[in-house]
Amino acid sequence: MAALIGRDLLSLADLSSAELQELLELATQLKLGKLKLHCHQVLGLLFSKASTRTRVSFTVAMYQLGGQVIDLHPNVTQVSRGEPIQDTARVLDRYLDVLAIRTFAQQELETFAKYAKIPVINALTDLEHPCQILADLLTIQEKFGTLAGLTLTYVGDGNNVANSLMLGCALVGMNVRIAFPSGYAPDAEIVEKTRQIANNQTEVVLTHDPEAAAKGASVLYTDVWASMGQETQANNRFPVFQPYQISQQLLSLADPEAIVLHCLPAHRGEEITEDVIEGSQSRVWDQAENRLHAQKALLASILGAK
Repeated sequence: MAALIGRDLLSLADLSSAELQELLELATQLKLGKLKLHCHQVLGLLFSKASTRTRVSFTVAMYQLGGQVIDLHPNVTQVSRGEPIQDTARVLDRYLDVLAIRTFAQQELETFAKYAKIPVINALTDLEHPCQILADLLTIQEKFGTLAGLTLTYVGDGNNVANSLMLGCALVGMNVRIAFPSGYAPDAEIVEKTRQIANNQTEVVLTHDPEAAAKGASVLYTDVWASMGQETQANNRFPVFQPYQISQQLLSLADPEAIVLHCLPAHRGEEITEDVIEGSQSRVWDQAENRLHAQKALLASILGAK
């Protein structure tokens, strides 16, 4: 993975199909304990949004690689007092070896990357969540042994997870269907980029019909109906999104061997029912664990671990 040394990951589209496949293979080898990698470098976590899986998995991954982690919460740095992003970026560049950022605007992430020479990783923005999708694809590959030709159906809000899922599926040769209510479509530019990557070799479908989207799918995937920062809209969204719940009825339309994914946290009884998330076809907990292995592979590749 020498090609990734020193590079940013702001979007899944920053990776080629081959690079993404190699990351997944490295994650598999690390998870199985077949490969030991070490780096004695420092990861900074600059998170403006709440986090459980991303924060903990990045921290544990870096410790297991032999590195160190500094939690740079905005409330205890000068960022909270209005220090310009470019100033913060140039200073952190002198201290850290890699920086993972979880924030609202993609532009803020891009500004950090512009002014910092160290690698910058998108740990979630309102536009994309690439590290989540690395874990998702690893989980799907573990179940089916391959990714090419499978169909993933995402139902719900066309949010950052939906955006990155489209890119990831196109890069690995999967068909992707996004079912969403009117007015909640994925980002138009990412849809276009996904179609370019797919190049008519795989299916990219946007629909308002969740049942049609679920038919024959290998993977059903959902996320909360109101993402972080949208909590005040939650009550208004519930009646709009109710038809997009993953229930046993919707799951019955998918392939009999289909698996169910959710990036968590889950609101049981809303976007997914209790019996589905706890059912035999759920791979949600494997998916959460795989955040660790996928991000360890990413950090090892970017830092050139030995």
